[in-house]
Amino acid sequence: MEHIVELTQVTKKFGTHIAVDNVSFTVTKGTILGLLGPNGAGKSTTINMITGLLRKTSGEIKLFDKAVSEKNRELRKKVGVVPQELALYYDLSAEENVRYFGGLYGLRGQNLKEATEQALRVVGLWEHRKAKPATFSGGMQRRLNIAMAIVHGPELVIMDEPTVGIDPQSRNYIMETIEKMRQEGKSLIYTSHYMEEVERLADTIVIIDHGKVIAEGTEAELVNLVTDQKNIWITVANPEAVVLTELEQQAGVVQVSLQDQQLVVTVSVESNALNHLLMQLIKQGVEVDSVEQQRIDLETVFLNLTGRKLRDK
Repeated sequence: MEHIVELTQVTKKFGTHIAVDNVSFTVTKGTILGLLGPNGAGKSTTINMITGLLRKTSGEIKLFDKAVSEKNRELRKKVGVVPQELALYYDLSAEENVRYFGGLYGLRGQNLKEATEQALRVVGLWEHRKAKPATFSGGMQRRLNIAMAIVHGPELVIMDEPTVGIDPQSRNYIMETIEKMRQEGKSLIYTSHYMEEVERLADTIVIIDHGKVIAEGTEAELVNLVTDQKNIWITVANPEAVVLTELEQQAGVVQVSLQDQQLVVTVSVESNALNHLLMQLIKQGVEVDSVEQQRIDLETVFLNLTGRKLRDK
């Protein structure tokens, strides 16, 4: 697969402080990489090195198979950055903000006009193009920031916590916009304090703590790092019909117990044990009232790997 971003043993030091320590990861074409870590873990420093705003101390960073450098302006034109802090000109209209940034990337005339309209339509702000950002809600301002980052048609979009402090409706609109970008073949690096966003969007996830990559993989792969088992709770109407020994023999089942009307079953995470269990219960003539599965989510994985919540300072 084509690699859009490649970091190989990248380190960044500020004096004696090591902010990023021997970090390596890749982003392949048409995928979203979720970059997670507690505050101060090195996420923003890593992003700033990828975009060329910071010089690395050592290691190698490539974009589109070319080394990142301060002089390579053509390479930067392929990248769009949505910063953590809003970067808007409040005395200009939404359309003027987007046109200004398109001009910085070399767009002119009809191309600039069309690109501006397209970017504003993507984020749902074309009808508000004449209004100034000062009149916008926080969510609309975030969406305008995205339009400014994508107006020049970048192949790689880097988003550093783009949904901080906005309403659920705007957050969902931004999620849908990002999913459309991926469908169009764009590649993204996405950082967020909201685990559910990363679960929804990311094809692969990199977790950084104290400047080091401590885990990398899909959500399922990261869950398997933490545990290879989960619990299922099955409530039944006629517990007297349950034959525990038969349930224990089902594929993927580790342990089964019956507590009043509730079966507590420990199963292998990778197995399809629930279907086997339900089929066996039907054979036994057991009437199932409800089923609940333990959900090992990204928050659980993160806490297990880092020992602290994402929002801890």
